[in-house]
Order: sequence, then structure tokens, then C-alpha cells
Amino acid sequence: MTANYHSTRSTAEHMTSKQAILKGIAPDGGLYVTDSLGTAPIDITRLAKQTYHQTACQVLGALLPDFPTDEVASCVAGAYGDNFDTDAVTPLTPLGNDWLLELYHGPTCAFKDVALQMLPRLMSVARSSVEGGDGVMIVTATSGDTGKAALEGFADVDGCGVTVFYPHGKVSDIQRLQMVTQRGGNVAVCGIRGNFDDAQTEVKRIFASADLAARLAGRGVRLSSANSINVGRLVPQVTYYFDAYAQLVRAGALSAGDEVEFCVPTGNFGDVLAGYYAKRMGLPVTRLVVASNTNDVLTDFITTGTYNRVRPFVKTISPSMDILVSSNLERLLYYLSDGDCDYVAHLMADLAEKGSYTVSDELLAKLRATFDCGRADDDETRATIRRTWEDLGTLIDPHTAVSKNVLDARTGAGVPRVCLSTASPYKFSADVLAALGEDVTDLDGFACMDKLQSLTGTVAPARLSGLRSAAVRHDDVCDVSEMAAFVEDACARVFA
Repeated sequence: MTANYHSTRSTAEHMTSKQAILKGIAPDGGLYVTDSLGTAPIDITRLAKQTYHQTACQVLGALLPDFPTDEVASCVAGAYGDNFDTDAVTPLTPLGNDWLLELYHGPTCAFKDVALQMLPRLMSVARSSVEGGDGVMIVTATSGDTGKAALEGFADVDGCGVTVFYPHGKVSDIQRLQMVTQRGGNVAVCGIRGNFDDAQTEVKRIFASADLAARLAGRGVRLSSANSINVGRLVPQVTYYFDAYAQLVRAGALSAGDEVEFCVPTGNFGDVLAGYYAKRMGLPVTRLVVASNTNDVLTDFITTGTYNRVRPFVKTISPSMDILVSSNLERLLYYLSDGDCDYVAHLMADLAEKGSYTVSDELLAKLRATFDCGRADDDETRATIRRTWEDLGTLIDPHTAVSKNVLDARTGAGVPRVCLSTASPYKFSADVLAALGEDVTDLDGFACMDKLQSLTGTVAPARLSGLRSAAVRHDDVCDVSEMAAFVEDACARVFA
């Protein structure tokens, strides 16, 4: 097996991709990366003749080299089958003069499904061949969408449990219901009194606790992650960049070898980082545009070279982007610094101790060579939702609208431009309905869903509308300081 993964902060320990997926995060707090990124490029001249499944097999085979071809094929077939409501998996549709990459056709109606229908399968294969039967408890923090996608993906998976923390009162009604109604004998869900960054920071501490790890090991249990800090969660997202390119070629919007631009709404940086991986693997990407909401820490970083999380946290109508600590940025810093682990460790220490860091002029220049940025506040987001519906007849959710607003503000790049659409508008019915000028006072999420259907003539996904009759199964809420105890209790229950 090829042991080519190591921490962003040290090369002291190398491991296979299977081992990295099971660990989730490195013991030193770093994220797992491979120095082989880009050494096995994807042949873009063949993409247009391939199915999504075939391209996924190529991408995963290149980035997870210790998974044999038959294992990869089996995982891909299981991840992208009848659980997606379109054979295209992530269809590309016209959006005026641009294109919309619809990433919300999976079981939870959000882009996280593309990765979180794959990760449990990768982890199951890795567990059987590497760990020799130890139980794996997935522990993840969510700003809204990752939680349900992780719960759906790992529910009742043999040998695995899943514990999800979400910021209580800071996700949409539909997002909350998706999580608290989750079935499965191996799942645990808990709201936390705090925001996503509080939850994510504490989850990292939980992973770093040697005492907790020792106690769980005594029960034959280890922890792993379903957040995009897990390389097994990040890698599947690379596929839809290549597949979007294939769809552009088939549509006659470009020829193989022509450049393309992607605009990506992001908070934790994983979605847009997957585009950077695709570029390193041969996709001719001219620009990756980072679209931020009012919590614009990434926009400020790309503009100034200083990452500063010490700022007010703003609750917005695009809650999955309400993040001030973008964990996946650490992987990009590793690659842009030419693999300087000491430098990355220094930056992360500054972030932890001072709340900010500033990169070198050289690294900032490398960053700007590929990445651009923009932001949209809630008023701009609402206006974009309304304008996109009235002018183009396309209904978009608030996260997609952030990206569309940023894209509209940019001058034409002279290349096809793709806006990533990360969630169904019906996950945020109240905010979308209000953006269209309707009064949502005193309407619950389902009343808003019904009214939005009537107003637009569109149809809510059955997976969302069906939540109105689902029983609430998880009503726990805890302080941040109680999260570790909640995890330990969940492990005791699941792996009794």
C-alpha cells in the first residue's frame, strides 16, 4: 500500500489514504494531505464521453491509490444510485449567460450528499482492511447541511456510529428537522449553545484528547470525522468539477482544453478547495471565485493576506456559510507554501493563540493567481433570489444566491462561468419566500414551503415535504463544555 498521506503540520508520520480516512484528523491537529496531488492527471479529452460514475472512479483512483479498482467501483456504484433523483447526479443547467451546477439532487437536498454518500462506503472498506473490526464513531459539527448528510450516510452502517452537533437556533427549521427526526440505532444528535465555530473547535479538541481516546480504545472504539477535514469527504467533491466540464463540452459551450471559471459559495473552504484539487489534476480552471456572506473572513483574507477570525459573528439567511474558522484553508496553505509544514504549523499556532495570521507576499501572490473573491450581505442575497426568479425563472436558495450575486458583479471572464448551487431552495423556504416579496410572518417552515410551491409552480422535494409528519427523535441541547461527555455517552450506547 502507498503511504503517501501526512499531516499539513508535519511529515513525521506517513500513512495510506485508508488510514487517513479512518483517523479523520492528524494527532497534531493538522489535516491529511498527499504530495502526489497532480501526479496522476485526469485526461480531459475523454471526459465528455464518460458518465459521472466513470469520472468518479478515475478521480478517486488517483487520489486514494491504496483502494483497488474494484473497491472504488463498488463504492461509486453504491453512492450514486437510486438515492439521487437524476442519473446525471450533478446536472448543469443554463443560468442566463452562465451555468448552474445543481448539487442538491441527493437524499438530503444539499451538496454534502455527493461526498457523504461516498464517505461511509470508503470508511467501511477501510475499516475492514485496516482496523480489523474496531468500531468507528463519526463525530462532526455542522453549520446546517453536513449534519443531516452525515446522519443519512452513516445511519445503521455496520461497525459505525455517528454523532452530530449543530448550533441550536442557528439553522433553518427544515435543516433542524432533517437532523432531529433522523432514524437509526447508531445515531446521536445534539444542539449546542453557541455557533458553528464553537462546535467545530470543540470537536477538534475532542479528537485531540488522549484521555478520551484511551478510554474509547478500551471499548474497541475510535473517533473519526465526517467534516471536510476528512480527506475521504473532500476527495469525492473533486469529481463534480470534472463532470461539470464534461457537460460544458457536451453542450458545445467549450472544447476540451478551453478554460472555465467557477464561483463557489463557501464558509469552511472545502467545496472550493475541491476545485483547486481539480485544477492541480489537470482541469483548465482560470479562476476559482470564493463567494462569502457577511461573515466575510475568506474575502478579507484573499484581499489582504491576513486571516482574522476576531470579528463579530453574524447570523445570516445563508447559515451554512456562517463560519469564521475555515478549516480547509489549511490544506491550501500547505500546497501554496510548497509543502512547508513548519510554516503552516506556525500560521495555525498564530490563529489559535492570536486569532489571526498574515501570509507572506509570495504566498499571497500564488493565492491570487487562482482565487478571486466577493461578498453579499442579506439584502443583496434577497435581491438576487428575486432577480434570478423574475428574470430567469430559476429558483435558488440563499447560499447559491450569494454566489450568483458575486458572479453578477464580476465582468465577463471571456470563458464559461459556472455557479455552484449547493442546496434546494426548499430547505430555506421562508427566506426564499420573503425574498420574493411575500409576508412570512407567523408562517412555519411547511406553510412557507406550501406557499412557495403555489407561488412559483415548482415542487418541493418529497424528502423535505415529508418531514412534516416525521417524529422528533433527538431533542438534546448542551453547552460546549458538555460535548465530550455527550460523545462518550453515545459511544457507550452505540457500541454496548
